[in-house]
Formats: sequence, C-alpha cells, structure tokens
Amino acid sequence: MIRYLTAGESHGEALIGIVEGVPAGIPLVAEDINKHLSRRWLGYGRGGRAKFEQDLIHFYSGVRFSKTMGSPISMRLDNAAYFKDKSNWPNVMAVDGDGSGIDPVTLPRPGHADLTGTQKYGFDDIRPVIDRSSARETAIRVACCSIARRLLSELGIQIGSHVVRIGEVGYSSPESYASQLAGLLEDGAEEINRVADESEVRMLDPDLTQQCIEHIKDVKKEGDSLGGSYEVVITGLPVGLGSYVQWDRKLDARLGRAILSIQAQKGVEIGDGIASASERGSKVHDPIETGFGRTQNRAGGIEGGMSTGMPIIVRGFMKPIPTLIKPLGTADIRSGKEQPTRYERSDVTSVPAASTVAEAVVALEIANAVLEKFGGDSLDEIRERLSR
Repeated sequence: MIRYLTAGESHGEALIGIVEGVPAGIPLVAEDINKHLSRRWLGYGRGGRAKFEQDLIHFYSGVRFSKTMGSPISMRLDNAAYFKDKSNWPNVMAVDGDGSGIDPVTLPRPGHADLTGTQKYGFDDIRPVIDRSSARETAIRVACCSIARRLLSELGIQIGSHVVRIGEVGYSSPESYASQLAGLLEDGAEEINRVADESEVRMLDPDLTQQCIEHIKDVKKEGDSLGGSYEVVITGLPVGLGSYVQWDRKLDARLGRAILSIQAQKGVEIGDGIASASERGSKVHDPIETGFGRTQNRAGGIEGGMSTGMPIIVRGFMKPIPTLIKPLGTADIRSGKEQPTRYERSDVTSVPAASTVAEAVVALEIANAVLEKFGGDSLDEIRERLSR
C-alpha cells in the first residue's frame, strides 16, 4: 500500500513529502509532478501568491535513472513566499530563537482552524495554526499523490475533473452537461482536463466560464468569497476494486474520506448521490445488460463499495474561503475583546484548484485499491496480474 506524510508550513522555507510503498520500475521524472503542481494554480480569482510561486519538485531518494526503486521517495517543494515576500518570513517562521520582536497573531478568523487549533495545542499566537492548516499544504500532497497517479497512467487508468459550480453560477443538473462529458470520455478522463484547463475557471461551458468570471469580479468588489462544486471522473477501471466485506474497504468510503481531507471541503457524493434520495428506485438503479455492462451510470461506477467497471464519478463541495476582505466579528485570544478579523492574503475562490487537488487524492485511493486487489512489487508484475 502506498502511504505518505507531509511536513512544512505555508510560509516556512519548504514543504516536505515522503512516500512509501511505491512499486519499483514506474517511469518518473520531476515534470510528471510539476505539470500537476502547475495545474493547481489554475483558476480566476486566485490571490497574490499565485503571481510568484513556482512549484518545482526536487527528488532526494527513491528514484534512480528516472524510475522508482521501490524504496521511500522523499521530495522537497520550496516556498517562494519565504524568500520573495516582504513579510519577514525567515524571522517570523524561524526554527531557532524565542520569537522576540515578532508580533503575534491573536485574532482568529471565523471558519478557519485558528481558534480551535490554538485551544487544542495551547498556543497564544495563531501563526502556527494558520501556517500548517493552510491549503498551501495541498501542494506537497499533490506531489505525493501524483506518484500514484503515474502508476495508474501506466495501467491505462485516467483521471479528469471539471468545475460544476462557483457560487451562484453553475450547471442546473448533471444532465445539462452529460452529452458533452460522454463525448470526452470516449478518449478517457484526461480529455476532460484538456478542455477544462483551457477555461479560466475549469468549466466545460464557455458561456458559464464568462458568467463565473463576472460573478467572481463582483464578489471581490464586495470583499467576499465564493465556494462551489466540482466533479472528478475516473476511467479505465477493472471491476471489483474495493470490497463489501468490511466497512473500511468500501471504495466509495475511501474516496469520500480523501475528498473531505482537502481543506474547506464540506460534502461529497458518488454518482447521483444526494439527488437519488428523492427519487424512486426504478429510476435510480442502473439496469444490467448482456455482457454485464450497465445501460446508465447513476451509481457513479460504484455498487456495494466496489467498482463496476463504469466510470467512477465523484463530486466535491467546497465552502467559501473563510478569509475575507470584508471582516467578520471575532475576539482576541489574549484579551477576549471583540473586534473585526484581520486579513490574511487569500483567494476569492479556489474551487478550480480544489478540483485538481481532488484528482490527486483520488488517484492515491484508486492506486491502493489496485494494489490491494492485484498486488505486486514492480510495475511489470502489477501489469501482468492486471492483464490476466
């Protein structure tokens, strides 16, 4: 099984990732990771940090002659903000010293980890909570999970995503884009990315793209922020990934956990998900045809916790970013005095970015489901077992 650990703070010198359990022989170069790190910056409405961060991964172990070795892979991702920003981060985030001369952050932002984090760990300065809980952490997570994604690509499994809604602008229902999506999926899920990445908000519909941009502009003027939803699609899957025999082996449960582990994600559904709760079973369930395919895919490619062989469809729902130019009320953690929140640099919306992060975390769960079912210590061994 592939697992990973991340370390580092948003405004520290670097983010670190260690990935173990990666089979040997997978072709892997830095560009395989960097292209997805670059996609993580996609989206209209991103904050100032997007202007100077250049995420480039550095391998330190586990890769030799452009192939994985089967040993732990260690990686480093430098934070340009640490050096280029004018906020004195080398001193603010210094490893040594006692913090003398550094102004503490004492106003917790509603909707963030700020207050609960300081209460849990006993801080009298919110900075440690801000910097570790920040969505900047998803950069190194994308790097770690992109290794699993590289394995999947060698096995013919593709992952794509697109934005369904930002704030008040979006598709009325999945049916409104179903035919376009079906056409793209004929060439695999990566074809979705080809079209979505050309949109400033990663939407498949050019008209909705422009409406979203105008919506974001208006909300920015008001000092507010926006959430939204996105859809991740996986193709090329065998039947039977996951299992019904234990709760923690159900594939949909594992995918749900992965999506909800991303900062600011508040909901997830598989296939028709929430909509199916208000419909009749005769409409919801997918009839089986000769050859054991399905005539529709309202289950989203998973039944009984197992992949059916149909495309897996997962939707994530993101709350509005809680860092606002327009301040909400808060209370100083030292004095207890009520006052407006402070502003920490942020985006108006990062739903497009969240969709690419979701691709990554989903890739890890799918890769582990493949390894669980087929096993193998090398790419060649896995490929041979999968082809039986």
